[in-house]
Amino acid sequence: MPRGRGKTGAAQRREQIKQLTSRAGLVDVEQLAETFDVTPSTIRRDLAQLTADGELARTYGGAIATSTAGQEPSLGQRATMAVAQKEQIARLASTFVQEGETLILDAGTTTGSLARRLRGRSGLTVITNGMTTLAELSDDEHVHVIGLGGDLRNISQGFVGPLAELALTRLTADRAFLGADSLDARLGICEASPVQTRLKELMMDHADHVYVLADSSKLGRAPFDAWAPIEQPWTLITDAGATEEQLALFRARGDVTVLVAGGRG
Repeated sequence: MPRGRGKTGAAQRREQIKQLTSRAGLVDVEQLAETFDVTPSTIRRDLAQLTADGELARTYGGAIATSTAGQEPSLGQRATMAVAQKEQIARLASTFVQEGETLILDAGTTTGSLARRLRGRSGLTVITNGMTTLAELSDDEHVHVIGLGGDLRNISQGFVGPLAELALTRLTADRAFLGADSLDARLGICEASPVQTRLKELMMDHADHVYVLADSSKLGRAPFDAWAPIEQPWTLITDAGATEEQLALFRARGDVTVLVAGGRG
């Protein structure tokens, strides 16, 4: 039976979608269409607008809450966010890796996607604090993996703290690939805790080249209060969903190379 036009206006419906997503975490297009008695295309437009406003992150077939009231998404939730965009970002990032290099891969889902693309590439050494990267490369005899160890943050599946920092001070790398909860052109990388930002600062200090892998939903947001300033030239790799207004702030710095995976540069 064809769906009607619903009983709520677009603004009210989107506010209710935000509330549902906040409670449920993950919402489905078809379920929302049935709930509000509208077509799936109407719901997709709603989700697109909410994503553009930074309220949600798109997933395959639906959307998920970003960080609501200071709540950090789990690694499992992150794995469903912007999947195609992360794959595009990882694909582009992998083109910068040269044979025989030593890399630092931060914890996270996008860096995990990058790790998967490094499988079978001989001569690489990968230093990581991320369980996702360890899982991707643990059985690859071609890649030498160094785990930083330390205190495991269950929610992000990454090792942090004094032991991880101490291990990193003994190492250097050609390139560091970092993730971010969000990214600000002036303040740098935003994370849920200072132990995460401290480790990211050390990663940057111990690498010749720094890359931040951040999908467009993370640009210009500040969901938390912990920051890692980026004080050397670096490269931002994002996706084609980034607006010109978002990218202009990074390009204006003068020390940032902005690359857009699957789209304009």
